[in-house]
Amino acid sequence: MGLVPPEEEEEEGETAGFTPLPPSSTRISCKDVPAETLYDVLHDTSYRSKWDSNMIETYDIGRLTVNADVGYYSWKCPSPLKNRDFVTLRSWLPLGNDYMIINYSVKHPKYPPRKDFVRAVSLQTGYLIKANGDGACILYYLTQVDPRGSLPKWVVNRVSQFVAPKAMKKIYKAGLKYPEWKRRHDPGYKPWVYPEQNTLPSVSLAELSVQHADSLENIDETGLPEEHLSTSDHEA
Repeated sequence: MGLVPPEEEEEEGETAGFTPLPPSSTRISCKDVPAETLYDVLHDTSYRSKWDSNMIETYDIGRLTVNADVGYYSWKCPSPLKNRDFVTLRSWLPLGNDYMIINYSVKHPKYPPRKDFVRAVSLQTGYLIKANGDGACILYYLTQVDPRGSLPKWVVNRVSQFVAPKAMKKIYKAGLKYPEWKRRHDPGYKPWVYPEQNTLPSVSLAELSVQHADSLENIDETGLPEEHLSTSDHEA
């Protein structure tokens, strides 16, 4: 989710009753993780459950081109907030020894909003993985998300302090463990590298449209008290 820069935080007692959240960016140096390995980690949905403890479910819906697809992701929010989900169009591009992955929310007629989730909107999210010497890389992350709701200030502050920085550390640790895991789990299967392996059904651009936030339900969670926040991975 997007984060609130310190200079834009509101006075004590006020709520962050606005959407979307401002853009957030962060980076992490990944020693002993080559850029191509981290690129695989971010693509491999089978591996995601090993490192993303906030994920409820993720799967690929269909492919647009050899380097673009549509996918679903649901995210466990800290209680008592309602869980969020996304349908996004993702594209990727190798840039020599570097890699880029970006996504934004779309509407797909077969995957409408679900009653058990709040459909959030990725206005734009991107990863840039830059090689950094022999067997190392730097991961850059930029995101702006509309969570479809008026959030309490304490939620935004905790997101700023914990969620994005911890997620980056998790991705780094996942990169260290991925080569061994992949050797035991279909090591030759990488459709993001070898498009001939992709067996997803084709999706036409005509089936999709940009997901505008104002067409979705907007819930008010500003009244949720901080003391009722569950202790979870978001705060570890």
